[in-house]
Amino acid sequence: MKNETEIGQHNATQRRYFASRVPPTMVPRDTPYVQRQIDQVLAALGDAARGRILEIGCGMGRYTIPLIRRGVAVEGLDLTPELLDRLRAYGGEGVPLHCADIVSPPAPLLGAFDAVVGFFMLHHLHDLDTSFAAIARLLKPGGRVAFVEPNPYNPLYYLQITLSPGMTWEGDKGILLMRRKIIFSAMRRAGLEVTEVKRFGFFPPVLANRRPFQSVERGIEALRVLGPVLPFQLFTARSAASA
Repeated sequence: MKNETEIGQHNATQRRYFASRVPPTMVPRDTPYVQRQIDQVLAALGDAARGRILEIGCGMGRYTIPLIRRGVAVEGLDLTPELLDRLRAYGGEGVPLHCADIVSPPAPLLGAFDAVVGFFMLHHLHDLDTSFAAIARLLKPGGRVAFVEPNPYNPLYYLQITLSPGMTWEGDKGILLMRRKIIFSAMRRAGLEVTEVKRFGFFPPVLANRRPFQSVERGIEALRVLGPVLPFQLFTARSAASA
């Protein structure tokens, strides 16, 4: 567990990393690429998808706004106020938003949610143990968690960090921690019951958004030999049900 000085330094770095740039990958767009990732999360949540959901690391609303359009009762939490302002400007004016570090959530949120979800944000957290402990406190008994993250065994992520303007190793090095053993161990230490990890996807957005490639992608996912390097991972767990 990191001390308060390390946490403060990490948070300041993350705020600078995101507040100073508007990467196209964070702009809300209702595309098949985004909807596929949302489909996977909602399917994993089961009945909890119809309850009150908190999206942590919601950023500019890339997933928040499509979730709202589906009728999901979602709220957003993010560390960076500039990103929440952009979320509102992109059409999320009526969305309940909370500006806070996940390890220090507002007291009224504790025990309030049927599910907590996140899209490509775990690898930006400063400490997985303290973060999952806080996430567990946000859940109702039997609540679900679902997180989509990069697969560190897919080499294209490192090429993306190297070649994409504005992306840095300092900002995205947490990808190395997105491994089954590390994530599930942190979940279990927080008292969560691990359910599964699922890998999916293959093509970048420019191809995944085209219909012919969508069916090809499903076929590629079915090839067991490629399973370990598919680009996206879905980590899911649940809190213990009340006695």
